[in-house]
Amino acid sequence: MPSIITHAAVPLALWCAADRGRIPPRLLAAGVIAAMLPDADVLAFALHIPYADAFGHRGASHSLLFACVLAAFAASLAFFGSRRPGSAVSSQPRLASTTSTVQAAVFVFVCAASHPLLDAMTSGGLGVALAWPWSEHRFFAPWRPIRVSPFAPQFFSARGLATLLSELRWVWLPLATAVVAWKLIHPAPAVPREPS
Repeated sequence: MPSIITHAAVPLALWCAADRGRIPPRLLAAGVIAAMLPDADVLAFALHIPYADAFGHRGASHSLLFACVLAAFAASLAFFGSRRPGSAVSSQPRLASTTSTVQAAVFVFVCAASHPLLDAMTSGGLGVALAWPWSEHRFFAPWRPIRVSPFAPQFFSARGLATLLSELRWVWLPLATAVVAWKLIHPAPAVPREPS
């Protein structure tokens, strides 16, 4: 796996690339959590669940179905959150509520799905169970440039530093370059000036 820190890179890049205010702070936080949450399955080691098991590390929680479940949860929170009395969205037309619900679902799905896709690009492990529960096959990307991260006890070692440098080179720098390029191609809309 890339380090837990690097899984936050995708939601942060999307937030930076979006127009100001397009991704609210609460949705950004949900995206960061969704991007990191699949690695909660490391608890399987403490529960003596084998790595290769469907509920082992990089198993069910690294599937596209898991990303869909998180997206549906985010959509329901966005939908029912916009229905609260006194909510700013509740006074707006129904279309605005639908848009924020779809936006929450898509954003959280992309963030959650980015986790197994990054893991599939690492140099080690057993691969990711993208198609679980229909298949327990573990997938790897054809190109695997990211060094696999050591687990917590070895993270602050030479191997951990090499992993961070690998992630900087293959994840953070390409995403930062893509954000800058996107901003150059699609500049932010001008804010109208107030008359003086």
